[in-house]
Amino acid sequence: MRISLNWLNELVTVQLSPVDLADALTMAGFEVEDIEDRRTWADGVVVGRVVERTPHPDADKLSVCQVNIGQAQPSTIVCGAANVRADAYVAVATVDTYLPVVDLTIKPRKLRGVPSAGMICSLAELGLAKESEGIHIFEVDAFESEALEPGQDVRPLLGLDDVILDVTSTANRADALSMVGIAREVAAITEATLRLPATDAPPLAVSHPTLAIELKDEKACPIYIGTVLENITLAPSPLWLQQRLQASGTRPINNVVDITNYVLLEWGQPLHAFDRERLLAASGNKGLTLGVRYGRPGESLVTLDSQDRQLQPETLLITANDQPVALAGVMGGEATEVGDDTQAVVLEAAYFDAAVIRRSARNQGLRTEASARYERGVNPAELPLACNRALQLLQDLAGATVVAQTVGTTPLGEALPERVITLRLDRVTQLLGPVVNLGDTPQPIPADRIQPLLETLGCQVIPGDVAGTWAVTVPPYRYRDLEREIDLIEEVARLYGYNHFADTLPQKSAGGYLSVEAALSRRVRETFRAAGLTELLHYSLTKPVSDRQVTLANPLFPEYSALRQDLIDGLIEAYEFNLNQGNGPLNGFEIGHIFWQDDQDIHEVKAVGGIVGGDGRSSQWVTSGQEQPLTWYEAKGILAGVFQRLGLTVDYRADASDPRLHPGRTATLWVRGRLELGRFGQLHPQLQQQRQLPAEVYVFQLNWEVLETCLVPGLQKSVKFVPYSTFPASDRDLAFYAPLETPVADLEAAMRKAGGKLLESVALFDQYRGEGVPQGQRSLAFRLVYRSPDKTLTDDAVEPVHQKVRTTLEKQFGVTLRS
Repeated sequence: MRISLNWLNELVTVQLSPVDLADALTMAGFEVEDIEDRRTWADGVVVGRVVERTPHPDADKLSVCQVNIGQAQPSTIVCGAANVRADAYVAVATVDTYLPVVDLTIKPRKLRGVPSAGMICSLAELGLAKESEGIHIFEVDAFESEALEPGQDVRPLLGLDDVILDVTSTANRADALSMVGIAREVAAITEATLRLPATDAPPLAVSHPTLAIELKDEKACPIYIGTVLENITLAPSPLWLQQRLQASGTRPINNVVDITNYVLLEWGQPLHAFDRERLLAASGNKGLTLGVRYGRPGESLVTLDSQDRQLQPETLLITANDQPVALAGVMGGEATEVGDDTQAVVLEAAYFDAAVIRRSARNQGLRTEASARYERGVNPAELPLACNRALQLLQDLAGATVVAQTVGTTPLGEALPERVITLRLDRVTQLLGPVVNLGDTPQPIPADRIQPLLETLGCQVIPGDVAGTWAVTVPPYRYRDLEREIDLIEEVARLYGYNHFADTLPQKSAGGYLSVEAALSRRVRETFRAAGLTELLHYSLTKPVSDRQVTLANPLFPEYSALRQDLIDGLIEAYEFNLNQGNGPLNGFEIGHIFWQDDQDIHEVKAVGGIVGGDGRSSQWVTSGQEQPLTWYEAKGILAGVFQRLGLTVDYRADASDPRLHPGRTATLWVRGRLELGRFGQLHPQLQQQRQLPAEVYVFQLNWEVLETCLVPGLQKSVKFVPYSTFPASDRDLAFYAPLETPVADLEAAMRKAGGKLLESVALFDQYRGEGVPQGQRSLAFRLVYRSPDKTLTDDAVEPVHQKVRTTLEKQFGVTLRS
């Protein structure tokens, strides 16, 4: 918000320089992004009176002016503006004046042979407008008779004797979006006296039928004040009001609209003025009932920006006799705006729910100064004060007569709650630590400083029944952010000064450690990175593609309106994107949450997904030869290496349930024979062709809960080195016919169990189907390696074990051994 120091000084006396005030506000949590010192814009610019204007002898578009700038003799100034005339009071930049806005230093010079000493300025050249059609001419009627004197400084007349601070407030400080809110903050920081504007209720002339108020939703609008004013004289606002609006970045329009904007800036309370006659015309010229309700299908409204807006059920409306006339808390309607012929208005002052206005504004794609304040939460307790302030100004500046006022409330608006928070001194000391001044020894914050600090914020502070405690009553304008004891402690630290607290470490500190979840996550990440995979991170939101997806009721964008069901789709898109960007194949993994719903509930689980594929060779070194895609065994080897590092023994079982994956090259992963770890497979050739991906791309997705079950017990154990056996191994080859439906993983598991401790490894090295192999079977050949850790094995020691393996296969799977 743009803060005028001249305006601020009317509310609280500021003894600090602009720079020091900006530092104080920033240290108190209100970042000052810019200091706009307007005093430098017109230093050396004075009021001049054009005594005489004559055409330039050698230029049709130039005028030679004799201008009285308060010196003994008028100055000759050549001017190119078409609106310059005799007897006009103008702004004159004297010789050696520097105009920073246009980066120009005024020097005496000749223009087409005529000497010129000075420049008659436009508002654009003084920084008060983006562009101007001519020079600025002071309206004499707007000033007192003695106000305009040749040679006097123009800065007070144009509002340039001011400094503007661009202050940013946090989202929880809605009160700071107003001059009164900033004044309260400055008063608390500097311990100055606060002077709030008078807000006495104006006299009411009961000469008009009562205005009816109808509130459809008790939460959306708990309080609505409607006031009818007659005898309005529409005119430009006085200069002081226009200049304050301009300094705040608001364009003056007319006195009625300017007053509503002025109160918005002063109190942070949005107001809206309806033309009463247009309001009646828009509602059928019946008795007037203002209502607040949500939009209905098929309704529309042309707003003040001349946009025809289709209304939705989430859009909150102001209605006149049930006809939409404004977007509540956002923008008024064009049909009921205050115009040049307005003589009577209905002034709206209402409290709308913050969440309702946020949804309504977002639904319409429209954000205004009013909605920005409602979205953060205005103060309902000061709603009558802001309304009365506006009524006073309308009486003083527009000659209005208040003829009727109706207040509509719902149960939520009839009794505003009182919030009392208990504050403990020992808790303040525990969290904030000791304070120190230059040269002093650190000590706890003095107890007698806490109550005055909180009272400067408007809190009522009463010592509690227990020593070292206070009962703190929060002022209504701080309801949005002072909710708990910790909030009060933050205020104490902020006002006392963060720079006054000593740098201390906790006296007792427990040893740091990772949670089980964090330790497992770190180990899994390190293992996948060690295998050459890059960690990826995607949004959980995606496009809706199935009924099982969890969809958002009010998404920001349609393309991000549903929660993802798995990680694989996002990984495929990332792979495709990298290829299209010329980055080559992407080998990556992701740890994230997936979601789905069924008839009973919404489910959320954690998963690990990954994608590998393409020619992994670097094109920088490989300059010839055909592409060498990653094979099934290489992709499986990457995953197997990860499982080995994690200490998992995983079985692969054929699976063809996922249409995105190759039905003959997809497997479910199992650990301990009964826990389904996940799925691994090659992308289906049709999907690969549609996405124009390399010939072989493999994906996997693992269940995090199963990983926890298998790995968490091992996280607490120390890793021990087991020495390799130095004794030679004894190899045996085993070939047999096995049914096609028998998984190789089951055969391997049975051999390992039967072989016991002597069987070091089992590896499939040959598979054959075709001529000579019985129907419905395949020929498999395994190499079994036997080794003892403490002796050299003889045939007599190995043969019984190997025979047990053969017998197990025959009995358990019905294999036919080959010689």
